[in-house]
Amino acid sequence: MSTTTGTEVVHVVRGEVDHGSPVAYGRADAAFTAPALDLDRLVRPRTEPGPAFHVPVAEIVDLLVETGEALKADREGLLAEALDRMVRVSPLPAEVLERAYAVLWRSFQRPGLYAQIDHELGGADVLDGWREVRLPANRTAAIRAFPPRLVHVIAGNAPGVAAMSVVRGALTKGVNLLKLPSNDLFTATAILRTMAAVAPGHPVVRSFSAVYWRGGDETVESVLFRPQFFDKLVAWGGEATIRGALRYVGPGFELVSFDPKTSISLIGREAFESAETLARAADAGAADATFFNQQACVASRFQFVEGSWADADRYAALLCERLGVAREFSSADGPRVAAELREEIDVLRSLAPDYRVWGGYDGRGLVIRSPEPVDFHPDGKMVNVVPVTELSEAVAHAGVATQTVGVYPGIRKTGLRDALACAGVQRVVSLGGAGGMPPGLSHDGFYPLQRLLRWVNDE
Repeated sequence: MSTTTGTEVVHVVRGEVDHGSPVAYGRADAAFTAPALDLDRLVRPRTEPGPAFHVPVAEIVDLLVETGEALKADREGLLAEALDRMVRVSPLPAEVLERAYAVLWRSFQRPGLYAQIDHELGGADVLDGWREVRLPANRTAAIRAFPPRLVHVIAGNAPGVAAMSVVRGALTKGVNLLKLPSNDLFTATAILRTMAAVAPGHPVVRSFSAVYWRGGDETVESVLFRPQFFDKLVAWGGEATIRGALRYVGPGFELVSFDPKTSISLIGREAFESAETLARAADAGAADATFFNQQACVASRFQFVEGSWADADRYAALLCERLGVAREFSSADGPRVAAELREEIDVLRSLAPDYRVWGGYDGRGLVIRSPEPVDFHPDGKMVNVVPVTELSEAVAHAGVATQTVGVYPGIRKTGLRDALACAGVQRVVSLGGAGGMPPGLSHDGFYPLQRLLRWVNDE
């Protein structure tokens, strides 16, 4: 435990703000305080149902929609306060955070909420009661998607993760404990406080807690991560987070993992039909590469170009220019390239013509063209462009850790998607469409609502 002081983090416990006795965390340059935890208040006995277990879905949707409208207006100033504090801890620039906060309300729109319920569960009836199903041999049974008890270890690479977690937790009617990440200590609590202002004491409001503890703290996790308190651990994040979570998984306590992923792009030879098509492809490739300044899993890091080395060079040069363009969820200036990567890239600069490098280390964009993918992880608005004779060759570079593949032109997706799916890819989009996942579709290869719920049979 640190003795530093700094930015105040508030907790939400059972829908109420908890300032509590402050405990200091962080480094001197990124210090913050958070209330001391009362672990007893973070769990609910299984002898009693959660507050929202019997609330009709229609009422929950209405509350979420009202919460979205309140977030959009921010009359309480809760988002503004959270944004001011987020700037001090987030790796994202203030302008990107500001734009991300301005659209958080979109996650709470009625059509998107019902898209999740209808597409993932087949309708709200299975949440509100028992759905009769017909079985072979003229038998019938009933099934119910029963509310779960969930711990969410959320990621802080984009504010939308917190909004997504609150929405999914509310729609499943469950008991939800959100662990705040150190790089986003404020979004989840701002959303929950806004919901509480909309409907004080509502059962859904009382179903949520959001608190901070240092990830991996056994004094906390060994107590909370137990089947007598929770059904599932919903974990986002890097390999260390997922491996840490696996220590607690066992009978009655399941892991729902949004694994660490990377994404790639495939650019077909059609991009070189004209200057206009090349510019269109490069702009779309840059949009996918710079989403949340390349902090998000959907951000493209490796781009495979169907054509000659000269074609790939033309694309790479134009791509580098586009990487420095500010977009809705990216800034013109990203994080500077780490010193250890600079040394490797300097070596590659000396290996022309096998390797070519465009751009610098200032975070405004850097592109490396190489005969094979580089053996390091491009980061900080950095893209590795690799020429291939046919786009099908690039499938060999996709795997189970590849989340999104952007394809140009979109018509080429049909001939590639089965092979990409076989390789382990979870999402194929038209180039430029990697950012933002439409509600109601699968996420990381599964339907989240379906996985979060507990399915019970009456046979």
